[in-house]
Amino acid sequence: MQESDVPPQLKLFDLTDKVALVTGAARGIGLTIARGLAGAGADVAINDLDRGRVEVALEALEDEGLEAQGIVFDVSDAAAVAAGVSDVERRLGPVHILVNNAGVHFRSPLEDFPEEGWDKIMDTHLRGAFLTARAVAKGMIERRAGKIINICSLTSEVSRPTSAVYATAKGGMKMLTRAMAVEWSRYNVQANGIAPGFFRTELNAPLIADPEFNSWLEARTPAGRWGELDDLVGSAIFLASDASDFVCGQVLTVDGGFLASM
Repeated sequence: MQESDVPPQLKLFDLTDKVALVTGAARGIGLTIARGLAGAGADVAINDLDRGRVEVALEALEDEGLEAQGIVFDVSDAAAVAAGVSDVERRLGPVHILVNNAGVHFRSPLEDFPEEGWDKIMDTHLRGAFLTARAVAKGMIERRAGKIINICSLTSEVSRPTSAVYATAKGGMKMLTRAMAVEWSRYNVQANGIAPGFFRTELNAPLIADPEFNSWLEARTPAGRWGELDDLVGSAIFLASDASDFVCGQVLTVDGGFLASM
């Protein structure tokens, strides 16, 4: 099919000539979304703290015929974020799409949760999303075009034992997403979120390895299974593309029906 033959409805999802920055993207959800955006035509920069992981991720993408740039910075460090975004824009051009994915998770009963763990989770999720969005938003506002996707969670809505601090951060991500939409939608900058359910990721490795939890999760989820990372790609492309130009401040839950069921 020639480009001229592509139906206009499909062109809505084309990310050709768009620059996307995905934080925390050297593995897991971030890398999968980066791969999906690159496959849809975007020029992608993947961020992580670990240079070695970034290099491995870039090699994996190259083996699949996809190009990306790697950029190493700490999303919770304002100066590093500003320098990192400037580096991305020097290499690729203005950022059209930002995916705030960087995150950490420590499981502990709330009464025993260490202060440094609280600070690390809040700094990575909330401070990181704020700083990185702020660094790209001024350019998006000036150009009157931009897409911000914040990776939220089922725990943006509900909590479970040992995940209270993570849930607090993800609840904040939901409200930060809505606040960004309220502030920036007038400039044609759409901010939305994706809330994954229970997915097979490194963060969930302890739960996946627990036979009792695994059986409970599969029975509790209407789809009857864990989420696979590729289940997130379509949602990310939609929210990054022109197809979502009037979608503002929403959190799209991708959970196999978990939240919809009793």
